[in-house]
Formats: sequence, C-alpha cells, structure tokens
Amino acid sequence: MTATPTTVLTARALLLDMDGTLVNSDAVVERCWRRWSERHGLDFDEVIKVVHGRQGYASMAVLLPGRPMAENYAENREMLAQETADVEGVVPIGGAAAFMSSLASLPHALVTSADTELAKARMGAAGLDLPLVQVTAESVGASKPDPEGFLKGAAELGVDPADCIVFEDSEAGITAGRAAGMRVVGVGPRAAAFTPDAHVMDLNQITVQATGDGSGTLQVRVFEG
Repeated sequence: MTATPTTVLTARALLLDMDGTLVNSDAVVERCWRRWSERHGLDFDEVIKVVHGRQGYASMAVLLPGRPMAENYAENREMLAQETADVEGVVPIGGAAAFMSSLASLPHALVTSADTELAKARMGAAGLDLPLVQVTAESVGASKPDPEGFLKGAAELGVDPADCIVFEDSEAGITAGRAAGMRVVGVGPRAAAFTPDAHVMDLNQITVQATGDGSGTLQVRVFEG
C-alpha cells in the first residue's frame, strides 16, 4: 500500500481566499458572468478563464481593455448586487467547516476579492463563520493578482509575510500570494495548473495545529494526491 504524500509547512498565520477555497460559488459566478458575456458579445468560455480571483472591475478591464474604468466600476457595483442576492448552489468546499473550526484560536484572516456584503452572504450560505480579520474589496486599492490584500492581511495580524501561508484556488490569487513573498497551498482543480507549493483537492486534506512549544508557530500538514 502506497503512503499518501505529505508536505509539512510551518507558519505563524494563514491567509484564506474565499471563493473556490472555502466556498464553492462557481454556479452563481458562472450565471452572472454568462449574462455579462452575452450582453457584451463575448465568448463566455474565454471570460470565465479571467474572472476567478479578481475583483469584477479588474476582470472587466482585462476583457474590455478600451473601456473607461468608470464604466467598469459602475458595472461592477451592479454585478456585486446580483451576486450578493443569488446564493443558490453556494456550498462549502469539502472539509471547510472542520478546517475553519480548527483555526478558531489560531492567527488567520480572510483575504477575498468579494466585498463585505458578498462575503457575508456566501459564507453564511455555506454555513461558515467569517474570520474576525477580513480583508475585502473595500480594504484595498488594487485587485489580485496584486499582492496588496495579502500584505494587508499579514500586517493586520502582525505577522511577517514570509511567515504566512496563503490558501488559494485561482491563478490571480496564487500569483498575488507569491508576489507577497508567501508560500501558497492550492485548493481545488483550478489551482493545480499554477504550481503552488502544495496542492489539495479540498480541505479534508489539510490539518493545522499549534506546535505547542510556545513559539507561536503553526504546523500545516498537507496530504497531497
């Protein structure tokens, strides 16, 4: 019998993406962006490759490069309202509830491209508690793949970026984590293509605990495969 490959990482804090990492919101994301694609005469299959991990206005800027940013911001506000009102099919990623419970007394933060209301709606629909420390769309001036959100999360926790581990599912998010000088655990099928430091299909393959030696160090065991 072959043993499951295991990667052991140490850190002082964990920074968690939401969509695709803690919550599976693909159904509503696809519904909203399909309507947007049709309205703008774009190929949905190409659009969906861009949108994961980014704030909506940033995705629109990539997809409609000649359009004034003011229009992207305005349409993004409409998109956020639609997404917040639609939680049909939003469910937790496998193992998310137990994973989040294991972090209750450990340093961690949510770092998401969603705004606060959308984060509340999706985490609530998935039956997950929001971390006390949250870096949402309103908290940053630049969307992932810019590292600002992860750097701000580390700063709010009082932890050096090099001592943080990011959990992410998208290319934009993994790129942002790396740019912040952090190690990245990729979660789900999208993440595998972007060579994170470790990869799992869901959060059932992760355990986190304090080392117990008084150093404030966390041990993250990743059961890959």
